Amino acid sequence: MRNPRIKIASHLGAAIYHCMSRTVNGERCLDDPAREVFRKQMWQIAEFCGVQVLTYAIMSNHFHVLVRVPKKCIPDDQELLRRFYVLYPKPNAYQRFRIEVVAEQLKNGDPAADSWRKQQLALMGDVSQFMKLLKQRFAIWFNTNHKRFGPVWSDRFKSVLVEGRGNATVTMSAYIDLNPVRAGLVDDPKDYRFCGYSEAVAGKKPAQAGIAAVIATASGNAGVNWREASASYRMILFGAGAAVRANKAAISSAALARVMEEKGALPLHTVLRCRLRHFTCGAVLGSKAFVAAQLVNYRRRTGLRTRTRPRPLPNVTDWGDLTTLRGLRKKAFD
Repeated sequence: MRNPRIKIASHLGAAIYHCMSRTVNGERCLDDPAREVFRKQMWQIAEFCGVQVLTYAIMSNHFHVLVRVPKKCIPDDQELLRRFYVLYPKPNAYQRFRIEVVAEQLKNGDPAADSWRKQQLALMGDVSQFMKLLKQRFAIWFNTNHKRFGPVWSDRFKSVLVEGRGNATVTMSAYIDLNPVRAGLVDDPKDYRFCGYSEAVAGKKPAQAGIAAVIATASGNAGVNWREASASYRMILFGAGAAVRANKAAISSAALARVMEEKGALPLHTVLRCRLRHFTCGAVLGSKAFVAAQLVNYRRRTGLRTRTRPRPLPNVTDWGDLTTLRGLRKKAFD
């Protein structure tokens, strides 16, 4: 049965999204300096848009980012000006002059400032605007510094809506941080400079807050600190071998297929070292009730009576109650 292309809107309120995008032709053009620029831009744009980066992984030809988009709120004028300077820490002469005029208009209640205010607000609290700004700003920098023109990214972006409670968010987060391990670049994600876990271990507060928020979704303890979150998260990344380095190599797709055929089971941290398409193409990840609710919302908004339903993940480990929305016609592991 052919599955419909489900599009989950970003206006559902506070929500968590796994977003990813690949370079044109999958070219491995993101070297260390480019990844460092991308990392800095990501944090700047996240603060401007009012979204929280929970974790991320920047590879040589693609990136993953897990973001929490809070319910829409309207910042006051002073906060709008502050965020503008976050996005443009070194404004050019035109930008400086324009923002000075806008600041004066806002101060005096001038109606002329309304269009600027609306323009800024339209870019905030929306995962699509966050990704658009991030990819556009990086593409401008990349093309300028490499004396090239044309697109840097192969497509818009893919996203998976992730349930913000239970084990969905923490499982997705670990899957993202283990990207460099799956690629065979490091044995331990803390040794890969361009992922959220490594940045958190290095002491960066926003990255630590992101991992702590991930653990809070699983534990239900909103007051979890970084020290507690670090220990819990490392157990998820490495299982009982958290104190030592785990083998970097993932088990093969053929080996996983045999496990499925034999109805065997593997530890979760072992399965997360394999590329699992449900985490990138499943549209929604969460409990069966959560996925079913998103399908109801989709049908209500569009009027379409799709034949899809919550789908279980491959039976190779104990996923808890995790399911996805989209069934995969291709092989699950690749």
